[in-house]
Amino acid sequence: MASTETKAVGKTDDLAGLEAGLDALDAVQVRRTPVREVLVKKILPPLTAVALVLVVWQVLVATKVTEEGSLPAPSAVWDSVSDMWLQGTLLEVVWTSVSRGLLGFLLALAIGTPLGLLVARVKFVRAAIGPILSGLQSLPSVAWVPPAVIWLGLNNSMMYAVILLGAVPSIANGLVSGVDQVSPLYLRAGRTLGATGLKGTWHIVMPAALPGYLAGLKQGWAFSWRSLMAAEIIASSPDLGLGLGQLLENGRNNSDMPGVFLAILLILIVGIAIDLLIFSPLERWVLRSRGLLVKN
Repeated sequence: MASTETKAVGKTDDLAGLEAGLDALDAVQVRRTPVREVLVKKILPPLTAVALVLVVWQVLVATKVTEEGSLPAPSAVWDSVSDMWLQGTLLEVVWTSVSRGLLGFLLALAIGTPLGLLVARVKFVRAAIGPILSGLQSLPSVAWVPPAVIWLGLNNSMMYAVILLGAVPSIANGLVSGVDQVSPLYLRAGRTLGATGLKGTWHIVMPAALPGYLAGLKQGWAFSWRSLMAAEIIASSPDLGLGLGQLLENGRNNSDMPGVFLAILLILIVGIAIDLLIFSPLERWVLRSRGLLVKN
């Protein structure tokens, strides 16, 4: 009798130890990242890359690899930045394009999300519209600028139309891809618990499709930004204000290479900033919520 009780106690201890081990494996280690580690791993590498680009750029200018006037010195581009800053136009130009791009992207989000769900969940709609969305996604957004100007004129409505035509297919296709990867087990479990219709879409389908949807959002923003730059470069008008695309086109018309490089750098910086400030935190949150990223 005593031997039986001893074995039972031993098995209980083994199970408790096993559970503790599994809990330890599942537990996410939370620690505060030291400032020095942040500087070394996250800030120093991009700063080093920028410094290297500037050095190579200056060497190319000093050795006159290209014709004079084709490649401006970094100092000349910095002078253009300083001039625009002193004139008070630098932030205004950037904000003109950024505000258009963000508003156009939000409109594309509002249209592309329900469209993507409709295509993903209704077979007839998918068969009818799915190939068209894929074709529109592969169509260069610059192709929409001439008809948009003819239809709507040189105004902000034309800009937003070009952005929507470029971004909506990417957002919708991203959501369709995410929904296609949702496990049927989740859907059956949701129906068993009463999550059907809109409730099932909100509580089951959308959370499970979030990784693919987020990838579609990133691509949608990239298409929004490209579409806007194409529209600003081609369709210029004083009524539209001065944006980054128009700044680039003005530099080309005036053979102002420092101005051209300044516009290119500003377009690049805005794209990187939006990714770092909006999409990278969203990606980390999604990975963290699924236990795929260690909290720092």
